[in-house]
This record gives sequence, structure tokens and C-alpha cells, in this order.
Amino acid sequence: MNAIASARDMLTRNLRQSGILVAFVVIVAIFALLNPMFLSPTNLTNIVLQYTYILILAIGMVMIIVAGQIDLSVGSVVALTGAVSAVVVIKQGLPWWMGVLAALVVGLLVGAWQGFWVAYVGIPGFIVTLAGMLLFRGLTYVVLDNISLSPFGTPYSDIANGFLNGLLGGYGVDVFTLVIFAIGVVGYAVAQWRGRQSKIAYHQTVESMPLFVTKLVVIAAVVMWFAYQLGSYRGLPVVLIILAVLTIVYTLVTQKSVFGRHVYAVGGNKHAAELSGVKVKKVNFWIFVNMGLLAAVAGVVYSSRMNAAQPAAGNMFELDAIAACFIGGASTSGGVGRVGGAIIGGLIMAVISNGMQLMGVSTSVQPIVKGLVLLLAVAFDIYNRRRAAALR
Repeated sequence: MNAIASARDMLTRNLRQSGILVAFVVIVAIFALLNPMFLSPTNLTNIVLQYTYILILAIGMVMIIVAGQIDLSVGSVVALTGAVSAVVVIKQGLPWWMGVLAALVVGLLVGAWQGFWVAYVGIPGFIVTLAGMLLFRGLTYVVLDNISLSPFGTPYSDIANGFLNGLLGGYGVDVFTLVIFAIGVVGYAVAQWRGRQSKIAYHQTVESMPLFVTKLVVIAAVVMWFAYQLGSYRGLPVVLIILAVLTIVYTLVTQKSVFGRHVYAVGGNKHAAELSGVKVKKVNFWIFVNMGLLAAVAGVVYSSRMNAAQPAAGNMFELDAIAACFIGGASTSGGVGRVGGAIIGGLIMAVISNGMQLMGVSTSVQPIVKGLVLLLAVAFDIYNRRRAAALR
């Protein structure tokens, strides 16, 4: 009975995150039952390759939303940075890494441009980034001269299409992939244990030890099964390593750094944050610079995946990234949201899209389903806030 009570308490203490995780598991299970190919190594690898750039955008977007802002321009920035990279690599014939560097510099400049107008001029982020969506899309057409540029060739195309395999051998399953995931599982377990000990030291409520161990075992089993599926196909995707590094770094930034705490403070109560000594303008400036950088990373990944730069690239990416954040538990009023939740929200969108494609659902129906999922997620957020207010 104690274990049951502990599990119930763990679920109710953070209904947003636990609820969305349960929803993700249910959605995966439904598609797996409807189509046995859904959980095949080939399809799981395709999901990773096809939707990583949305997850990268969601990492930056969740910080924007937590701070009480919004960025509607990221799709256009993806297109612009990919176009700049194509001009450098394809037209100018320079090395691939110079194309990547040029894209990142453009992303930083774009972020600084928008951050200046929002933070220091005082124009709402919605207006600034709406203007940016039009501005940077137009610049993309100018840079590409209204035509697509291709191909990048290797090693640029390997950024989103390459795999690391065979480094440690293996018979039918890439051992290197299993080792990397095993290291990740151990790291996660150590972090969870340290977090649990810290809570105990401060006399905070934690789940029972049997439930804690069970949670770690289940997570480890699922992760290693996923690693086995990838390893039995083509190995570890390079782009998955990029996503994992970004997820770890930004999780630490948002949860452990002073800047991360300031972002939450600004989104929770801007005026209280100012009175507490938080430099609100500086925070708003740097979250947009960061969003520009991550949009550039997504632009490189997307152009690498397509092996081309296209004027219409990144269309509607901003809405997918925003939807991922809200589905993953970010609040419409700011101050609430986590990188992990945004990743899960993005995976839900990816799973729904991929599952409907496997089932042959019409492309006209797919946006309807995504829209309903987003609407329900926001409704769930509003319900939680009203419920929390009623319990005070």
C-alpha cells in the first residue's frame, strides 16, 4: 500500500510532466498495435532522422515561452541559415565546416537583432518575430536567388544522415551504440540518485526506494531496447548525438544555472524579478540570441538532411516547435516548462505524424489531428492552473 500511495503522490505532484509521459506511452502503444512496422528498427531510425530539427527548435523555444515570450520566425531562420551554408559550401566551394560556421554566425546575428528590439526597444516578441518571419524568409529568397542549391555532398550531408557504427564491432548489433546508451543510462541513474539524496537532505518528499528502483529499471530497459533497435539497423545516428548533447546542456542551463533561474523568474513575475535584481532586459536579449543559435543548428541539420537548401525550407516549423513546448507542459502564461517536457512533446508530434503516415492517413487529415492534440494540451494546462488556484 505504501508503494501505491507513493506512486500516486509522485504522479499528482507534477501532473503536467507525468501526464504527458503517460500520454506518450499510450500513443506509441496504439500505433504499435495498429501497425507492427511502427516499432521496427528502420522506422525508429527514420523518426530520429526526420524530426530531430524540430526537437532542437523546441529546446530553444521552451526557454522563450518560459520567459513569457514567443518566436514566430524560427522556420524562416532555419531556411536562411541553410541558404547561407549552401552558398558558402556549394557556390563558393569552401569546406563544409565553414558553411556550418557561417550558418551559426548568421543565427547569432538574427537572434541579437530580434533580442535588441524586444529587450531594449520594448516591442512585444510576437510582433518582432512576426516581422522577422517575413524579413528572413525574404532574405532567404534573395540569398538563394529564388532557386534551390544542391547537393552539399559529404561530410556535410553526414551531419543529419550519417551513422557511427562498427567502432567496437558486433554481430548483427552495433556494440558501440549499446555502450553509448548504457553510459547514458548510468549517468541518468547517478543524477537521479543524487537528486533523491539532495531532497532527503532538505526533508523533501521522495518516492519509496522500491518505486525509485523500479522507475530506473523500467527506464533503463526501454532505453536499452531502443538502443538495440538502432544498433540492429545502422547504428548510432550522428544527429542523435547532437540532440543528446544539446538536451543535456540545456537541461543543466535551465535547472542548475543562475541564468536559467532568472529565465523562470522573468516568466513567473517580471516585475517581482526586476525588484529582486534580475536584469530582465539582459535575460530577454540572450534568450533570443540563444534561439537564433539553435535555429541555425536546426537549419544546418535540416539542409544536411535534405542535402539541399530550398527557399521554402522550414515552413511551419515554428508552429511545430511551439506545439511541442505546450504539449510538453509549458504554460501559456510563462514561468513553467522544462526541456525534457518539450522533447517529449516534440516526440509526441513526431510519433503522431509518423504513425499516421504509416497508416496511410490523408495529408489533409494529419494537421487536423495535430491541431486537436495541441488544443487539448493547452486546455489541460488551463485546467491544471485553475485546479491549483482552487486548492490554495
